[in-house]
Amino acid sequence: MADIKKFAEELVGLTVKEVQELAKVLKEEYGIEPAAAAVAIAAPAAGGGDAAPVEQTQFDVILKSPGQAKLQIVKVVKEITGLGLKEAKELVDACPKAVKEKIAKAEAEQVKAQLEEAGGEVEIK
Repeated sequence: MADIKKFAEELVGLTVKEVQELAKVLKEEYGIEPAAAAVAIAAPAAGGGDAAPVEQTQFDVILKSPGQAKLQIVKVVKEITGLGLKEAKELVDACPKAVKEKIAKAEAEQVKAQLEEAGGEVEIK
């Protein structure tokens, strides 16, 4: 078992050039396609601590509660989403519910501000 662990540590420590060379050897000598080999070897290496965390680029605006001014929130939701009055009311009644999904951070902050100004409790995820 110790030999396999040592082998795994060596694979994780390979450079990109070494992975490419290994893929070439696996294809030429063993008939293993390089893409499969590169994925199998590069995937554990990607889990290393050197990788920068991926920054979130899309956000969901969640209406947690309409607060005391439910009618005002329905109007704002209708304006933001372009829904009809009935659909906007149903969305507000179904809280917590996403008002807008997969939008840029600036737009999410703007939508949140509009809903909070109207009296709603809002969260950005």
